[in-house]
Amino acid sequence: MSVDQDLRALADLNGILPSFYDLQGYQRHMTPDTQKALLAGNGIDVSSDAAIRDALGALRHSIDDRWFPEEIIVESGVEAPLNFGLGAEWHLRLDDTDTIAAQGERRDHITLPPLRSGIYELTAEASGRVEVVTVIAAPVRLPLIRSVTETDRLWGLNFALYGVRSERNSGLGDYEDLAQMACLAGAQGASFVGVNPIHNMGHSNTAAISPYSPSHRGFLNTSYIALDAIPGLKGSFGVAGLEPVKAVGTVQYTEHKKAHNAALERAHAVFATDASETARHGFEAFLSASGPALADFARFEALSETHGPDWRIWPAQTAVASPERIAFYTWLQWVAQTQLASAQTRALDAGMALGLYLDLAVGPRRDGAEAQCEHAAIAQGVSLGAPPDHLSPGGQNWDLAAFAPRKLKAQRYAPLRRILASTMQHAGIIRIDHVLGLNRSFWLPDDGSPGGYIRQSFDALLAVIKIEAERNNCVVIGEDLGLVPDGFRETMRDSGFYGYSVLQYEKDHSGTFPAPEDGQSQVLSCFATHDTPTVKGFETGRDIDWWQDLEWVDGDAVSDLRTSRAEDVGKLQDEEDFVAAIHRRLAQSNAGLVAVQLDDVLSSVEAQNLPGTIDEHPNWRRKYTVSVEELSEDGRLAGVATLMKQAGRASPRKGLSHED
Repeated sequence: MSVDQDLRALADLNGILPSFYDLQGYQRHMTPDTQKALLAGNGIDVSSDAAIRDALGALRHSIDDRWFPEEIIVESGVEAPLNFGLGAEWHLRLDDTDTIAAQGERRDHITLPPLRSGIYELTAEASGRVEVVTVIAAPVRLPLIRSVTETDRLWGLNFALYGVRSERNSGLGDYEDLAQMACLAGAQGASFVGVNPIHNMGHSNTAAISPYSPSHRGFLNTSYIALDAIPGLKGSFGVAGLEPVKAVGTVQYTEHKKAHNAALERAHAVFATDASETARHGFEAFLSASGPALADFARFEALSETHGPDWRIWPAQTAVASPERIAFYTWLQWVAQTQLASAQTRALDAGMALGLYLDLAVGPRRDGAEAQCEHAAIAQGVSLGAPPDHLSPGGQNWDLAAFAPRKLKAQRYAPLRRILASTMQHAGIIRIDHVLGLNRSFWLPDDGSPGGYIRQSFDALLAVIKIEAERNNCVVIGEDLGLVPDGFRETMRDSGFYGYSVLQYEKDHSGTFPAPEDGQSQVLSCFATHDTPTVKGFETGRDIDWWQDLEWVDGDAVSDLRTSRAEDVGKLQDEEDFVAAIHRRLAQSNAGLVAVQLDDVLSSVEAQNLPGTIDEHPNWRRKYTVSVEELSEDGRLAGVATLMKQAGRASPRKGLSHED
């Protein structure tokens, strides 16, 4: 067999697709360079022809030599007869514990008893040979909104947390603002409030601002800590240095972070001497329950103070992290978790059926904490991205780290499980960005080779999400925009995922928008995303203005775009104001969940982000023109709430906690 044949066979065994169809319908075949880069990213040595042959032989041997499967998925709570056994004596242990969940004597076939949802290690011994099988016990589907809330038509308010303006915050929206917004929206009959990802951005990194490029998705953004609500302390620590930051119309990230970080240092020093006994015990309990992942993250943050936020250029021998600084960063996470938990509790107490709706970014920055702390599961030498599609005709390189399927599977998906648990812990609903990545990921090699797809452990990843969602009584939305494989959306719906329906993209082949009663029900419906024009921006063609100003389109194309946009506006508008017409259409849709953007309630023209720009557009910086205090008296939100109530979407006002 030739080296090229060996390479193709090795790529196939590692789930690397030999080709894919692009936006124009052309078939793109994987080049040998792409195959090598993706294999290396998945932890396979392809440094030479001999290494390729050896890797292929070793992989085939490991497959052929096994008596039992490497991994199985069973339905939790149901007895599971297995099609293997071979007279093995076996025991089943809950992963990461010494707890024996079941065991059995020698039989031709192993039968597992009904298991609680979770991941187990099945150790089987037969004829002097021992093999270990990963057993994933998961429910059949995710929680649906009716099972969680006893109704199936809800609405909520989405907004950018960083842009929330209030009399008390420090120039950046914070967790206390989130709680107050939840109470305000809950009083209007909303069942959830949704915000941008609130993942950790890196305490020492003052340059990173996009919430979709976090440092670590398993930990919280401490810049959102409310300085006047530190648990166990009285008063505010945010006076000095922060007033000038509040006075401008866009978020001043660098100035805010410096002043906010200094205020947190002062608060921590006071906590060490003056905190209440209840708060001290709460912090100690948090540390006991967190495990080594928190310590690893805090160590990264501490080392970043000395070596900078990009771990890839740290010296080979790093300084020893100070125990005092590690303690500071663990304390910050406790404060953030406590404030976020309070926001969820207050949302439910305000009558919200779901409470917080949190967003899980598709991946972390390659220079950040997650890529370093979870290095053993991260694909090396590649970045996450997307091929050209109707959303981004030029394709996208997100410069985000990817989990390598082979490496993640070897760790029984523990890094992903930790991230899911962290995101769902204080949420009634989460959205998984670019959910297609559960099925296959598009990797772009650092060496400049063309990008390609690699399959993920789809069924196992779905099962892991189901386990965590059941544990946290959490509804899950999968952002499924763009090109997806045939049958993908159907599989996701059968598993209990809600799709993501963006009205401005919902035209059929004839250019017609579906009538509200003709849409899907198992979706969250909204008009826009953070990357698309607002309702008012869509109506006025503000996005087209930007494309023209940035010279992305020429004069003839601009004319065509404006003509097409005017036609779309005409199709969506009735005798009402355009914003009201859109909100009425959303309210009357079949969608189980409807999200209204605060931008649209306030008739904002500018979008939160303009893809393809960094400094040309005020991405992730725009503050709202109306404060939290003013919004409570603003009739526009009440008007939207009335539309939702008339359409049968008012919250059942039976807030359900994770313990219910």
